[in-house]
Amino acid sequence: MQVFKEIAALQGWRRQLQVQASAAPTVGFVPTMGALHAGHLALLQTSVAANDYTVLSIFVNATQFNDPKDLTHYPSSLTEDLQLARDAGVAAVLLPAHADLYPDDYRYRVSESQFSQMLCGAHRPGHFDGVLSVVLKLLNIVAPSHAYFGLKDYQQYLLIKEMCQALFVPVAIVGCETVREADGLALSSRNRRLTPEARRIAAQLNQILRQTVDEAEATDQLTAAGMEVDYVAAVDGRRLAAVNLAIGNATIRLIDNVSLGATDAG
Repeated sequence: MQVFKEIAALQGWRRQLQVQASAAPTVGFVPTMGALHAGHLALLQTSVAANDYTVLSIFVNATQFNDPKDLTHYPSSLTEDLQLARDAGVAAVLLPAHADLYPDDYRYRVSESQFSQMLCGAHRPGHFDGVLSVVLKLLNIVAPSHAYFGLKDYQQYLLIKEMCQALFVPVAIVGCETVREADGLALSSRNRRLTPEARRIAAQLNQILRQTVDEAEATDQLTAAGMEVDYVAAVDGRRLAAVNLAIGNATIRLIDNVSLGATDAG
């Protein structure tokens, strides 16, 4: 496994793949912010199984954080992440610096004017501008044939897929089902910050989304369980939700979604 800190070095490696192969190789790409867990590994394993080469990026993207405290507290485990990537069969890892990815100091960015303003976007101003901008940059750098995203971030998945269609980016955006704990809690790097009591409450998020009749009932039950609800909404045949858990002076934000066809109440 090769590890690149310089964008130009990764691009040179990528060009060599084209030169060395008799036919154009398939390259899978999994962009992450690190603190890898089993959900990330599932994306990597899917990519490794389906492509000739897999590229992982680890970059904590400051432009998508509307809360500076959330950025400060975002977990990091680079040594462990690199070992997990190596064990998964990743061919190359990109570890870019902020200044290299944003030489324009974020003067140029991708903005979507409708869906990105709803749901998570309504509660996190500028979040999806940062997400779409960094993903487009990384796709242009890596030039993958396929890119893999978890469906836990369903709004993000739809926006990235539609961005690539709208801007004619030649990549297949592949959505992969959410990996969960035994009690249904969706895996997230932020779960590391949950106290035992908050972890118990968090487990109810998926259960309530599945077991309630409609979004209003789900909102009531989530609130009663001790969660501050940002939204519960039906989108594209799924029930999406975002909640906040207060832990001392900090707040942990969790998101999840379920297929409406899979809800116990439906």
